[in-house]
Amino acid sequence: MTEFTKIRNFCIISHIDHGKSTLADRFLELTQTIPKEKMQPQYLDMMGLEREKGITIKMHPCRMLYQEYILNLIDTPGHIDFSYEISRALAAVEGAILLVDATKGIQAQTLFNLEMAQKQNLKIIGAVNKIDSSSAKVSEAITELSQLLKVPEKEIFAISAKNGTNVRELLRAVVEKIPAPLAPEAPSLPKALIFDSKYDSFFGVIAYVRVFASEIKKGEKIYLMRANSETEAKEIGYFLPELKETQTLKAGEIGYIKTGIKNPGAIKVGETIIKTNGQISKIEPLPEYQEPQSVLFLSLYSKEPEKFSDLKEGLSKLKLNDPALYFESETKYLFGQGFKCGFLGSLHAEITIRRLKEDFDLDIITTYPQVIFKILTKTGKEISIFSPADFPDPSLIEKIKEPWVKLKIITPFSYFNSVFKLIENFKGVLLETNSFGLNKCILIAEAPLKEILVKNFYEKLKNITSGYASFSFENIGCRIADLVKLDVFIAGEKHDVFSKIIDKEDVYSEGKAVVEKLKEILPAQQFSFKIQAGISKRIIASETIQAKRKDVTAPLYGGDVTRKRKLLEIQKRGKKELKKKGKITLSANVYLEMLKG
Repeated sequence: MTEFTKIRNFCIISHIDHGKSTLADRFLELTQTIPKEKMQPQYLDMMGLEREKGITIKMHPCRMLYQEYILNLIDTPGHIDFSYEISRALAAVEGAILLVDATKGIQAQTLFNLEMAQKQNLKIIGAVNKIDSSSAKVSEAITELSQLLKVPEKEIFAISAKNGTNVRELLRAVVEKIPAPLAPEAPSLPKALIFDSKYDSFFGVIAYVRVFASEIKKGEKIYLMRANSETEAKEIGYFLPELKETQTLKAGEIGYIKTGIKNPGAIKVGETIIKTNGQISKIEPLPEYQEPQSVLFLSLYSKEPEKFSDLKEGLSKLKLNDPALYFESETKYLFGQGFKCGFLGSLHAEITIRRLKEDFDLDIITTYPQVIFKILTKTGKEISIFSPADFPDPSLIEKIKEPWVKLKIITPFSYFNSVFKLIENFKGVLLETNSFGLNKCILIAEAPLKEILVKNFYEKLKNITSGYASFSFENIGCRIADLVKLDVFIAGEKHDVFSKIIDKEDVYSEGKAVVEKLKEILPAQQFSFKIQAGISKRIIASETIQAKRKDVTAPLYGGDVTRKRKLLEIQKRGKKELKKKGKITLSANVYLEMLKG
């Protein structure tokens, strides 16, 4: 037997919080990869945010030795915002364990992950977890999963990752059922796929690779095909899960290469690595990853403008580790220089902002989140709108389109009415309902993406179903929408930083809410001024902040009443003059307070 026949590459996929990281812990213990005295829950979740939130955010590779086999495990996230992490992990393995929580059964992200694994033609092993829970419905979950995978129920493993029940049998099935890597076709020309990377201040870019052919040795010159650049494998090794140096990475293995490249943008995930030997033109690169499409946009600024370069460096390094992150520079008068950023969802945005704060010591200001709108002008030109500041004059607009998504919601029958009303409240349309398993149904609906992402559909769905419902979505293109730009005027001056693109039917409620909130936040001035919200030149909501008033008659003791009137008249004229010339200067704190609302 050649060495690659003793390798098994696999990952664990499931819906969020179904026990992937706990199962990975048991595998690490069984294979004695991590000594018991060093073991801690969610061992592979090394990021502070992962431990704080109790979820996996980044994929985590780890090499384990079991009997005479090398097992390369990749633990993956479960949240829909990090599905791109899962797709990259699936491209580096031959099999996957599909894990289902016995207390909740199959969820929307279970189906989504399974579809991705099946597209890669991976061997799927089904497992039902948390069988030790008092609320577990083990037989029901096994039946659901066996029907989904179209295998006999006896092939579904019933386990407790927490207590280790049947975990050894599951690990044995990984060795027996998941195929070894295919024999390399061209042993003289090593090919490796970069499926992830990170930045090290000393070593530069560290590429996480899956080797598909031949071997890569320390010190060899390697060639990045899509970047059309050459570098050296300064150090290579594998994950234990800490980096462990070795001299050679062979076909079928998963490991890392320290490239020494200090420019984070020089290496992209999906890159093909080969050895430089004069035969480059004869080699086809490995299939590239499909670029993730950002669906949620907001702008990021540092509270300290002088830290703009630090913010740029932080985003560049995060993008190396997170290819789904998009950013480009922009300038706003209130905050100075910053970046327009694109994300895969609200949690993705939240995690990125938290990492910038904690990993790079940056205080961040964010703008309102928004999706991309398409506008067809009367001249026939189509433009993409990423922020309200880009919104053209209404007289130039022929039609506006907004992105829509198809929702797949799995919920117990008892919550059907609540979920149906929620879909309607988010301007969605229910297309069909199908029973699923013994007491669940799948609702297929369509809705505007801005409603789902910006107004946090996920949290509201969880709240009304006590956490039992789940959903996934896919983009289905843009549709014509009746949208307007809501402008905000303070003392007659328009402030685009508070503008929003909203449905025309919502302008009165949104406009009223904005001006009332600003009235609470803005301090009074020496003159009265108005806060107004409107569309085009039409004002639809207005509030007035009265002027500060100093008692100019206080120093007077007695005397004719005309003296008091004269002073009050002078004060009145002064405030009238101030109102004509006065200008409101806003601080960044005002905007931050608005975001809290």
